[in-house]
Amino acid sequence: MNSKRKLKSRDLYLNKLVAFKDTEPVKVVTGIRRCGKSSLLKLMVEHLKANGIEENQIIEMNFESGDYKNMTSDEVYSFVKGKCGEKRMYLFFDEIQRIDKWEDAINAFRVDLDCDIYVTGSNAYLLSSEYSTYLSGRCVEIKMLPLSFKEFIHFNDLELKLVKSAFGGEKKVIVDESGTQYSLNEVFDAYLRFGGMPGISDVGLEQDRAFTLLDGIYSTVVIRDILEREKRRGQRQITDAVLLRKIILFLCDNIGSSVSANSIGNTLVNEGLLEDGKRKGKPSGHTIQAYIETLLESYFFYDIKRFDIKGKEYLRTLGKYYVVDIGLRNYLLGIRDRDRGHVIENIVYIELLRRGYDVAIGKLDNLEIDFIATNTTDKLYVQVTESMAMESVRARELTPLQKVGDNYEKMVLSMDDGEVSHEGIKQINLIDWLLK
Repeated sequence: MNSKRKLKSRDLYLNKLVAFKDTEPVKVVTGIRRCGKSSLLKLMVEHLKANGIEENQIIEMNFESGDYKNMTSDEVYSFVKGKCGEKRMYLFFDEIQRIDKWEDAINAFRVDLDCDIYVTGSNAYLLSSEYSTYLSGRCVEIKMLPLSFKEFIHFNDLELKLVKSAFGGEKKVIVDESGTQYSLNEVFDAYLRFGGMPGISDVGLEQDRAFTLLDGIYSTVVIRDILEREKRRGQRQITDAVLLRKIILFLCDNIGSSVSANSIGNTLVNEGLLEDGKRKGKPSGHTIQAYIETLLESYFFYDIKRFDIKGKEYLRTLGKYYVVDIGLRNYLLGIRDRDRGHVIENIVYIELLRRGYDVAIGKLDNLEIDFIATNTTDKLYVQVTESMAMESVRARELTPLQKVGDNYEKMVLSMDDGEVSHEGIKQINLIDWLLK
């Protein structure tokens, strides 16, 4: 299951860019480093060329390249303006947050040129208040995530097929280029092990090579997007690399669990995880919260709040954190089976974000629903569990859903085969749901 990857389509995101082509807003693609943003810009360039846009109408600049990374915003402006002709221009700026006062150049392009602008960045600071001030809300954000399970299959040159089963009927299998068949569970286990960073398909589904790639991503996020950026920003200082790593490990170890900044500090001290000979005492909750905020800004983790279904309001009680990619978690903590339930819960949460939902934890009296997922037209209530085989588990998962009074779709996602209805509540196989 290994093949060198050429530029492969990410239609979910490309279609969004195409939909906003030649509209006024600056198209801003955000997401964790190495999740595919640069490739998405290249896909958009290919789309433009295939639809009649000439080479000299397109300018691409990657600010991690030695050619551009030390430019000032004025130099970027002069460089681009010098290449513009009389026709409409298409401007692509990759990792533009590395240029100081880059907002000045983007705003000037909008005002001075006939152009369509596309920007990527690996930090939510890109869409901070300063950015909004410059562009007066004239931007649209495309939130990019690592590969879905469906994309993971495609990127590794595998194909989903229906074949005859031994007992009649049909079953789904995964087939590689040589015709070798794999079960869905087998390939899903590989996804749970290696995660969805697109570069994994370059190095192959082999643990040492995959973890070397993930180590590079982790180091780049932590050093370049957090520690270095904080120094450039000159505001709050995230300078303690040891503390930052300990917080990352703690959050990875507690995905899907309710945590607070104070509880993190207490655990780190109680377990002796901060004893490095230099630090005395527990870091303050404020300090830990500042470190967590930078991890959220770099898209390493996502937080989720509780929503009171009866009171119809968000609660200030403890939230939860999920990691953007399970492969990164496995690289940091090692692969283990003891918390598989939280792992698949993490997979579902990220998939709901990928499908465009706003997601919250549902609180109903003293009961909890894993996810309430809403968009402009729809709402889903979702429970996630590894298996519904035990009666006690069925009661635990179904009772909160049964108490919800509205008629929106309610489902339990599990690893059990097939689809079952519990008085209108669907029990769906997780892999089938991911492949829909």
